[in-house]
Amino acid sequence: MGFTFEVVVTGIGVVSPLGIGTDTFWRRLVAGESGIKPLDRFDASALSVRFGGQITDFDPKEHVRPRKSLKVMSREIQLGFAAAELAMADAGLAGAARDPDRFGVVFGGDMIYADLEDLAGAYRRSLRGRQFDFSLWSEAVHEELHPLWLLKHLPNMTASHVAIAHDARGPNNSIVLGDVSGLLAVAEAVSVIQRGWADVMLAGGTGCRLHPTALVARGDALLSHRADDFRRACRPFDRDRDGLVNGEGAAAIVLEARVHAERRGAPILGRLLSWASRCEPKARREGVTGSSLRQAIRAALAGARLEPRSIGHVNAHGVGTIDMDGAEATAIAAELGPVPVTAPKSLLGHLGAGGGAVELVASVLGRGRGLVPATLNYDTPDPACPVKVVHGGPLAGRPATARAVNFCSTGQAVAVAIATEPRVH
Repeated sequence: MGFTFEVVVTGIGVVSPLGIGTDTFWRRLVAGESGIKPLDRFDASALSVRFGGQITDFDPKEHVRPRKSLKVMSREIQLGFAAAELAMADAGLAGAARDPDRFGVVFGGDMIYADLEDLAGAYRRSLRGRQFDFSLWSEAVHEELHPLWLLKHLPNMTASHVAIAHDARGPNNSIVLGDVSGLLAVAEAVSVIQRGWADVMLAGGTGCRLHPTALVARGDALLSHRADDFRRACRPFDRDRDGLVNGEGAAAIVLEARVHAERRGAPILGRLLSWASRCEPKARREGVTGSSLRQAIRAALAGARLEPRSIGHVNAHGVGTIDMDGAEATAIAAELGPVPVTAPKSLLGHLGAGGGAVELVASVLGRGRGLVPATLNYDTPDPACPVKVVHGGPLAGRPATARAVNFCSTGQAVAVAIATEPRVH
């Protein structure tokens, strides 16, 4: 859908494998530095894949307030909360006077897996000898688990904690739809402003695909196994790609009605032009074809009244698997022609629900500086992926518009069109 009045970006916060904060994130992104590294937050020796886009310099005590909230925050919630804090500071809204009833929050999230140490006591109490006894589990859980344990694992708690911390009493929502969650959260926040329900919305996404329980539950069938050179493991659209690389991260974006942003003198970092989402209902059963992505791209293009040639670049889902990359590349080429394509997952890994928001931030920062970040590890074109991949270094001289897309193996697709303005602070 398109918008009858402008919704603009006035603040950005990012917590990613490339660093915390926009300056570090952008510096490493534009330099082509990989954020993929060996996993060391837990004992990964039993896993077949022991590397990923891990954040190593994150101390939640530096970002979460009040600190007692950490007791009921999973890592995903902590990352999302920190990104929101950074975005509010970047927008000049931290502690600033505003109408709390006209300020809302929307966050995208994933399924949040339980921390093994939280369950260990209850599990041990349910053993008879070396055999697990289900009849003992209920009583053990009630006595061993913290009474508020469940709050750590509810995907809506990121938006809840952020709203409480910033006294945001306006519309509050959570989007839990896999890989498209982050971009859909941004789209929903824009729609809230466009409907006249809020002046300011804080939107984003957060995900952690590196939780040990998640790694075991999901298995390794879709993962790259390039342990000999893990920084070159994620290879979106490259002929020699062999799977995705897991990661973790979050990003948040402050969105405002332009009239509200200008009234308070906020720098404008970008404009949201349009968005669209579609779904392939048979994708889970028959495999993705890319038809939903084609429809989303086409609808967002029409909503923004743009021609394909006016798109500066596409920020692709680019997960690095054979089937998904092929379907995505075919859809992009069919709808937009030879538009430059960048795939940040090559540096970050797959951040789950956090990916779309972090990737959108990459485009906003890049276009504000006149550059399209390059895709890492793109060495050999694949005829099955007929897109023009930006590689070897950043691309300059492109129009200041971009299309960010995300795409799920279950068929959901979302496309967001943005235009950026030079950053002045």
